[in-house]
Amino acid sequence: MAVEHHRAGPTVTAAGRTLTEILDAAAEGHFPPADGGTTVVPQEHPRDAGVIAFTAHSVVFTDEDPDWVRSTLASLTCDALAAAMNARFLAALLDRTGRTTDTVDLLTVADPLPGDPPLELREIVDPDHPRVRRALHRRDDVRVWAADGGVVILGRGVAGRWETAIEVDEGVRDRGLGRELAVAARHLVPGGAPVWSQQATGNARSVRAFQAAGYRPVGAEALLLPPAR
Repeated sequence: MAVEHHRAGPTVTAAGRTLTEILDAAAEGHFPPADGGTTVVPQEHPRDAGVIAFTAHSVVFTDEDPDWVRSTLASLTCDALAAAMNARFLAALLDRTGRTTDTVDLLTVADPLPGDPPLELREIVDPDHPRVRRALHRRDDVRVWAADGGVVILGRGVAGRWETAIEVDEGVRDRGLGRELAVAARHLVPGGAPVWSQQATGNARSVRAFQAAGYRPVGAEALLLPPAR
């Protein structure tokens, strides 16, 4: 069912597809229609809520009432194409859910690569390691590998997708290690699945590293984090 907003506002649709199906399609290059609309789907994990903006179409994944999403978007005086990523809407969603957020990230995806990573890695198996503990706040099935000067993290995040993050020590930056770690994740992802990654839009160094490693931009994502326990 689609409900038209008054005044040229965006169309909010209760989707027939799940967030997993939307993301799987996007990984293959098939995106929601560029119609200026917003699709609302339920959360697939209690931890993960937020907004993904594709080209001229946004997806809000939340267990909040879609009618509340519709009315809140309709109340905004902004370009319909940007409504779901508008700071006022995100602030309203944060207030309603009691969640927090960090940044609006560039959402990227890459296909898996066969064989072993072309980089010597050693897996960190200590569950109390600080990098493992930190990753477990946002992902399940977390695995972490260390290289000389950096780490690569892999785990299941939003809608069960495989996500990677990398860290490079300050003393070895600007030598291509970030790109090598991002490429390594494409070899490490299991089951032939695509691997996703988010980069803060202001972190140009990280954006360059992931794009050099073959990650394709697909949209922007604002992930809403649950309240701290």
